Order: sequence, then C-alpha cells, then structure tokens
Amino acid sequence: MSVPLLEVRGLCAGYGELGVLHGVDLRVGAGEMVAVLGANGAGKTTLLRAISKVEAAPRAGSVVFDGVDLASLAPQRIVRLGLSQIPEGRQLFGELSVDDNLRLGAYRRGRTERDESLRRAYALFPSLATRRANPAASLSGGEQQMLAIGRALMARPTLLMLDEPSTGLAPRVVEQIFAILARLRSEGTGILLVEQNAFLALRYADRAYVMAEGGVALEGSARDLAADESVRRIYLGAALDEER
Repeated sequence: MSVPLLEVRGLCAGYGELGVLHGVDLRVGAGEMVAVLGANGAGKTTLLRAISKVEAAPRAGSVVFDGVDLASLAPQRIVRLGLSQIPEGRQLFGELSVDDNLRLGAYRRGRTERDESLRRAYALFPSLATRRANPAASLSGGEQQMLAIGRALMARPTLLMLDEPSTGLAPRVVEQIFAILARLRSEGTGILLVEQNAFLALRYADRAYVMAEGGVALEGSARDLAADESVRRIYLGAALDEER
C-alpha cells in the first residue's frame, strides 16, 4: 500500500481509569474498505471513538489522518479534515425532518457546497427524497440508517467510519446499504467498518482486522481471513451453516 489515508500505531485508549485498547495498529487506504471484526467487548467501538476522539480519548500511540497527527485536534476539527463517523444507534434528531437532519451534517459548509451535498445524498438514497419533509423518527430502520449515512456524507468525508450499520435491519436493506458503501469506495472514499455480520463484512471488504481483548489478533486480506479456519469457525459458523 502507498501512504495510507489513516494510520493508527500503538493506540491505547479507554474511559476514565478503564483501559480498553492496548497497542492497536491499523491502516486504511483511500478507496479501500477495511472491516474490524471481533466479539462484543473486544474494543471495536472504542477504536472508532478513539480515532474520532468522541467519548474515548487516546492515552498513547498515534493517529495520523491524511498526513495530519490528530493528537491535538478537537473532534470538530477532525470532521472538517474529512473524517466522519456514523455511530451505532444512528443518533438522529427524531423530531427534525429528513432534510434538516441532512443539512446539519454540513452546517460548517457554505450554501453552494451544502446544496450540492444535499443533491448527492438524495441521489444516493432516493427513498429519502420522497420523505424529505417527514420527521426522522417516522422512518423505517433502514431509512434511518440511510439518513445517518447521508448526514455523514454531507461533510464530504474522505474517510467514513461506521459502527454496526446492519444491526436490526432486514437482509434486503442491508444489501442495499452495503451496495452504497461499495459505490462510495469505488469513488475513492475510504471506509472503516465495524460489523458483527462477519460473513457480509468479509464479502465486501478489501482487508480486515480481528480484535480480541483490546488488541489486534489477526489481520489480512478479506479473502484470506474468510478462508482461515479459526475465523470461519468462530465468526462465520452460522453463515456457513446457512450456505449448506
């Protein structure tokens, strides 16, 4: 890989006195989809939060994004550099309209950029365009996930981080969302994906990391990890049973 878009080295982070991450190394290239797998409590969500510096602060190590060390930067500044995170649970403003939720994603952008980003979001998610005046809380789970992605894209990120985007969604909707992520990757957006559905993540990702107890236990190409017997047994067992 050439110089990565995101490079994490020796990252340690946690909450208060609780340490969660212990020396994590990770990289994501431009136009690359990287999956982070692991059991609950492995540190996957904390990893995303420590990178974006939302809720979890790095204690040691470094995070360099697009050539900039993020150590001294506030979360808002990190977003402006081009790194957007979609948290688990989406965190939409339920009483606000679809249109207003999207516009909030570009509140620091000029009107021209905001309008262009809005048109792009509705082109990516046509179902949102037909409900742009509706409150976000009235949307289905799949539409809310689309809205969360659309809002993050309003900031024009070069790296998009997602935490469990498939949770609670019907398989058909999940496939639609992952098809959109694949399209964004093909357009040059880097994607860092935390996902419990390992079978799906490895099908779409270029590379993957498997976390355990706050560190990286395995890493490699998605194809190689999908063929790894331990990964298949622990993370892909249910999906493989369905294939049979």
